[in-house]
Amino acid sequence: MTGDHHVLPLPPPPPPSTPPELHNTIEEGSQNSDQLFEDDGNELEMERNDIDIESSGLDIESNDLQDDCDQMLEIEDYHESNGDDATAVSVENGISQGKNYPPLAVGMEFESYNDAYNYYNCYAKELGFAIRVKSSWTKRNSKEKRGAVLCCNCEGFKTIKEANSRRKETRTGCLAMIRLRLVESNRWRVDEVKLEHNHLFDHERAQNCKSHKKMDAVAKRKVEPTVDVEVRTIKLYRTSMVDSVGYGCSNSLEGEISECVDRSRRLKLKKGDSQIIYNFFSNIQLTNPNFVYLIDLNDEGCLRNVFWIDSRSRAAYGYFGDVVAVDTTCLSNKYQIPLVAFVGVNHHGQSILFGCGLLGDDTFETYVWLFRAWLTCMSGRPPQTIITDHCRAMQNAISEVFPRAHHRLHLSHVMQSILENLGELQESGVFQMILNRTVYETVKVDEFEMGWDDMIRRFGITDHGFLCTLYEERERWAPVYQKDTFFAGMCTFQNGESTISFFDGYVHKQTSLKEFFDTYELVLQKTHKKEAVSDIESRGLSPVLKTSCFYELQLSKLYANEIFRRFQDEVVLMPCLRITQSHANGHVITYMLKEHGAEGDRSNTRNFEVMYDKAGMEIRCMCSCFNFNGYLCRHGLYVLKCNGVEEVPFQYILSRWRKDFKRLYIPNVESNNIDSSNPIQLFDHLYRRSMQVVEEGMKSRDHYTVAWQAFKESLNKVRLVANNHV
Repeated sequence: MTGDHHVLPLPPPPPPSTPPELHNTIEEGSQNSDQLFEDDGNELEMERNDIDIESSGLDIESNDLQDDCDQMLEIEDYHESNGDDATAVSVENGISQGKNYPPLAVGMEFESYNDAYNYYNCYAKELGFAIRVKSSWTKRNSKEKRGAVLCCNCEGFKTIKEANSRRKETRTGCLAMIRLRLVESNRWRVDEVKLEHNHLFDHERAQNCKSHKKMDAVAKRKVEPTVDVEVRTIKLYRTSMVDSVGYGCSNSLEGEISECVDRSRRLKLKKGDSQIIYNFFSNIQLTNPNFVYLIDLNDEGCLRNVFWIDSRSRAAYGYFGDVVAVDTTCLSNKYQIPLVAFVGVNHHGQSILFGCGLLGDDTFETYVWLFRAWLTCMSGRPPQTIITDHCRAMQNAISEVFPRAHHRLHLSHVMQSILENLGELQESGVFQMILNRTVYETVKVDEFEMGWDDMIRRFGITDHGFLCTLYEERERWAPVYQKDTFFAGMCTFQNGESTISFFDGYVHKQTSLKEFFDTYELVLQKTHKKEAVSDIESRGLSPVLKTSCFYELQLSKLYANEIFRRFQDEVVLMPCLRITQSHANGHVITYMLKEHGAEGDRSNTRNFEVMYDKAGMEIRCMCSCFNFNGYLCRHGLYVLKCNGVEEVPFQYILSRWRKDFKRLYIPNVESNNIDSSNPIQLFDHLYRRSMQVVEEGMKSRDHYTVAWQAFKESLNKVRLVANNHV
């Protein structure tokens, strides 16, 4: 049985416009050539490079590719050695890939321009096409190369002058290309990729092309397999750090530690753990064709980091990937297994898994590798909000990989760390009460900052180093600064609780790798069953109403039961509110609401400001419940009611909370991108379409009868085709 890891290419970003500082000369006949380049903040000069490798002087030295392979991040395909050299196929887009060189993807980085060129050249040779340098650009008054576009040799068409020559026409207007750019880290990053060709591959003609003639024998050599495992590599991101542990070291899967390498920079595995990992990945692929795993090896071929994700998690991210938490509890607390989990919440507010990793350390480079690997598997779509522990290395890595995402810290973990770092104060009930009131109950920035200052002065901790550092980063964790950040209920700022941990209760400090993998599938199955049961209950059982409010009745028919119960808590507290004043500015009205405690308790009175735009029926409360939890607060509901609005406006009813929210937990494969030679893509497409029939067939007995009849007829027709081929 063959277990394939599939590298998922990222969708190319929208092409940037040409910066005015660039002087470019691009091959005639190129379309949209003025959109191929991006300004890097320097004065750059374009040079014409519509030439092949021979004339560009980029000879591949005999040790270049070997050095490149030594520095590669290993994204692996595991195959039992059976002598089968069939070309592997990428799952997502039907693009064939070579045996040793998977397709490039946006975001991949190389140590040098030559490394990037050599890799694309090797990839092209395996598939049977040639490449050339379409164009490149350098820093003005310098020969330092800053970017380049490499294209298929069949790109473009002959000019009128060339068309009159007797040379055979070989150009087809092929659009396959990659765009490279030198980034701040002095690496060459792939900015744009087009893999589709409009012509057949010709291995014989490609062998004679100039771009392949100077390829050294090293470029042709396969990576040597370890025992019966063949390692296949692409360079996504790799640092120069050296680490150790025996995943593939000394021709063994038993995890012996290399004595000649720094032991601190490696995945710490016990004897037999590497075989456990391999067996787990191999077995799970038998039942989950789209299971993906990425493995990072060091220069000696020893295991450093691992990441994996199943097809359901990848599909679920498409529905619920707006907010993601990175749970590093096991890694930061020195558990026996250095587990990192990506966690989200579904439409019932339940934790769902978006992938797992085992990390050798918690350095910036390791987190960058992990986040890039995860982002690649998620088709390059980053979350809106990413929640993590307080870790400088992880924070810097997120800025590198997710520059546009809102990075926030686990509030409950921050609060816990404050107490743990204050010695005897953590036992003080008075201190905890003041801390909670300062963090959770302040609704304005100046209230929080004054309260914090009073607290540290009162308890004599103004010079406490940890608190000073934490306060400098208060905008990442204090609720008063988070009002424009969407959390989907993953952090309930009223009491600091959070929906973060996915393996809580299953993984402990002494849990071994074998024990974890033994329970991994069980945890997933329980989670899936819990979601299915909640679906049935939400669709079949109407929740009990507690008030006569029409908002409660409206959303009892729309929200999943658990989300409705949370919303219902807001409705129940509406009688505790009253408007004290209002101010109109055009069609925008600002209300001041006074809220007292339940059952008339006047001892805990709070004021809230609510702005209401009558024209757009838009409402904004300073408590920011909608951004924190995804549904309107009691203050907003009260203002709507006072303005005679009978139903909650549609923009405040998120589809991710609806009981009728449609999901198909299988990655989407468009029919026009299906590779008929790839059985996995055929399976995905047929399974997805059949599940749509199943969903419709469950609606009623008549729907079921039609669906069942259609299945029987389809099966008979398929068998008829099979019989005709016998």
